Amino acid sequence: MSVIIIGCGIVGASTAYFLARAGVQVEILDAIEPAAQATGSADGAVSVASKRPGPVMNAALAGIALYRELAVQGLFEGAFKSRSTFVLASSPVEREVLEAHAAVLRSVGVRVEMLTSTDLRARFAPLSDAVIMGLEVFDEGHAIGYQIVHRLLSAAPVNVRRNCRVESFLRDGNGRVTGVVTNHGPMLADAVVVASGNGSADLLGIPDVLIARKGQLLVTERAPALNAAMPGAIMSGRYLISKGMQAGTALASDRGYGTVVDPLATGQFLIGGTREDSGEKATNDAEAVAEVLRRAVEMVPGLAGVRLLRAFAGIRTAVIDSKPLIGRVPDADNVYVATGFEGDGICLGPVTGKAISQLVLDRSVDLDLAPFSPARFAQLGVAA
Repeated sequence: MSVIIIGCGIVGASTAYFLARAGVQVEILDAIEPAAQATGSADGAVSVASKRPGPVMNAALAGIALYRELAVQGLFEGAFKSRSTFVLASSPVEREVLEAHAAVLRSVGVRVEMLTSTDLRARFAPLSDAVIMGLEVFDEGHAIGYQIVHRLLSAAPVNVRRNCRVESFLRDGNGRVTGVVTNHGPMLADAVVVASGNGSADLLGIPDVLIARKGQLLVTERAPALNAAMPGAIMSGRYLISKGMQAGTALASDRGYGTVVDPLATGQFLIGGTREDSGEKATNDAEAVAEVLRRAVEMVPGLAGVRLLRAFAGIRTAVIDSKPLIGRVPDADNVYVATGFEGDGICLGPVTGKAISQLVLDRSVDLDLAPFSPARFAQLGVAA
């Protein structure tokens, strides 16, 4: 059996890994190169703390479990860092969101602990007095997207074609998809997996279903003492609000500021970020960078003495109903799609790749894909 995978981000690479390990001949086609888009500019959270209640949260639990399994097996050893996430409230509105979110997390078996301001000072000394309460979410993790992609591609016999742009599907006389047409010519395969983020829109005829959502992130210099004093990543309650985590809480701002400060293994800090549906998609701007830094220092005053090394922007692919597209494409029994993960791609990438591989191989699927079925959008199909 042969399979073409369109897109070499974490989802495409994960799908390729599991298929190749099952003996399938796999070819990945990427318009640029591995991890060149959202995967390479992600914050790396392998987290349920930031997930919306329901199917995405359930998928995140399965995703975290798979990361731990693959780390034990050696594939992700050293590339997956286990840690807690601390979600912080600095206002009564954020506190209400945290309390509701804690109840949801407990209901699905996640270990959490509510922390008073006094508890926080004892547990997390660098925090500002402006933080009035916190929620510690245990057993979370962090992984750098491009490192995970490298591990996956190195561990299985997969051929990657860089600078290979897919223009359309190939069909036989009966209309069945037999491969793809690329800028280098036609390529044949028994099945095709579309995992190309926003590039999936034209191929599948769904330009109004996918949203290109920008995020801006910052990286600091090394600050070993401050880094070591932080027992996990922190996330503002505003971050949950920016995702509309609870009904009626979505922010009106088109910037969608939601602060995340992640102490990296290098001694640096990754600081985010924004959720933007407008503006220049490929660049940072001084206004956003300044506001992100201001909010980070507001929570961790010690960051004021740490220099900013770089700022970068990335484009996430979101779906209009806030759930990714994962499954078989309607009216095409050998075409599959996995896209629209927005900021959840690093967490959900490997578990999604495993699920798609099981679909392609006609095996029982570990993950419940019904809520993510592409068939929920009537216009989705294989464009002629």
